[in-house]
Amino acid sequence: MKTIFAKSVPGRGACQVDSADAPAAAHMLPAGLLRIHPPLLPRCSELDVVRHFTGLSQRNYSVDANFYPLGSCTMKYSPKFTEYVASLPGFARLHPLLARLERGEACAQGALQCLYEAERWLCEITGMEAFTLQPMAGANGEFTGVSFMAAYHRAKGRKRAKILIPDSAHGTNPASAALAGFEIISIESRDGMIDPDVLSAVIAEHGDDVAGLMMTCPNTLGLMELHLPRIVAELHGADALLYYDGANMNAIMGKMRVGDAGFDVVHLNLHKTFATPHGGGGPGSGPVGVTARLAPFLPAPRVAVRENGSFYLDDNLPQSIGAMTPFYGNFGVVLKALAYMLRLGGDGLARVAEYAVLNANYLKKRLEDVLDVPFDKLCAHEFVASAPEGLRALDIAKALLERGFHAPTVYFPLIVRECLMAEPTETESRETLDAYVEALREIVAQGKADPRALAEAPRNLPVRRLDETAAARRMVLTEDMG
Repeated sequence: MKTIFAKSVPGRGACQVDSADAPAAAHMLPAGLLRIHPPLLPRCSELDVVRHFTGLSQRNYSVDANFYPLGSCTMKYSPKFTEYVASLPGFARLHPLLARLERGEACAQGALQCLYEAERWLCEITGMEAFTLQPMAGANGEFTGVSFMAAYHRAKGRKRAKILIPDSAHGTNPASAALAGFEIISIESRDGMIDPDVLSAVIAEHGDDVAGLMMTCPNTLGLMELHLPRIVAELHGADALLYYDGANMNAIMGKMRVGDAGFDVVHLNLHKTFATPHGGGGPGSGPVGVTARLAPFLPAPRVAVRENGSFYLDDNLPQSIGAMTPFYGNFGVVLKALAYMLRLGGDGLARVAEYAVLNANYLKKRLEDVLDVPFDKLCAHEFVASAPEGLRALDIAKALLERGFHAPTVYFPLIVRECLMAEPTETESRETLDAYVEALREIVAQGKADPRALAEAPRNLPVRRLDETAAARRMVLTEDMG
């Protein structure tokens, strides 16, 4: 398929603005913001443009059209009623600074109430005292959460420099902690879980310098951490904090409140667990919840309630770590999450977790004679497997693409050989899961008969297999307009 620039024809255009009816930009903008030369844009008719981008949209892979079993990234179907709620004019047309105007607060009461109620729902689900809805992604939430940990220790008059992170953690965990100025200490796994003996030894060695532990439960291998009570006791015994990575919340909604389990900080991915599947860089929302002792450090402003019942943005937070994002987070994603929670209710959210776990264990059981499953245990909402000896996870993934299925996550976590990590989510039917299993059986049989055949996949997609190393080292980021 040609690029839109390749379809450009000199002199062709979709519309023309009569300059006599438009004010001169030179009178509206500072000289430094004006273009010296007109931009090099493609010259296409309206029909050319519509057909080009419609064609591109039909080649996109989306969860609305196909099964998307990415592990750890929860690409589940997003009900369309949540999109309708977020597009209501009373919400969609609000200016993000309206509540800051002298009389604008009265016009934004509905939006402020939605933010307030979303926070209360998330507190109830997680067992936390308070939430900030500002972070706009999971990694942004992680950075915010570890910033709370740093603020907590500073308030106690000490600087603790080290964060403990399991070797099976999400890749953004070490990056977020390092960005917040912490040194990372990796904790080894045993049988797919944190080794409590290793943890004890590390705390004994570094206890006075350990700020906290970042972990996921169930972890990125899809396993519940059976040593959680001991882990909590070890960290709190050293006056260190426990951070919960909420990327796997889809497995435990309504079944486990992380605050009750002993965690002090939790970030949630509203764009995963509570509708709005992520992709293409956004939109995202990564709220962070905290226990009472960390609540004073929440970002400003916070939505609060006056005695007369009206809502307002409260900036009187003297211990706040400051604003983490512009405005008050990604309001549209928060709206969709609130609509999702209100529609399902507490019982419905618990059923989401039940079906997600059921689907994952069904898929694992059906594939254990096809793929190598390193941890033969009841899994949560996702599981890991290894490509059979002699086959590559990447080749299996590419072969799935040409059969109409998106590939699972590959080569993560790094501690699993030729890793394939799948998360079917709660909304996929048994028929879809069975079709996925049969495709994998066919691929493995083909690979064992002729391993080189898989190396040529995919053969039926607009883009064949790329030289990823060359693409990374010799990126072409501009279009030659000739």
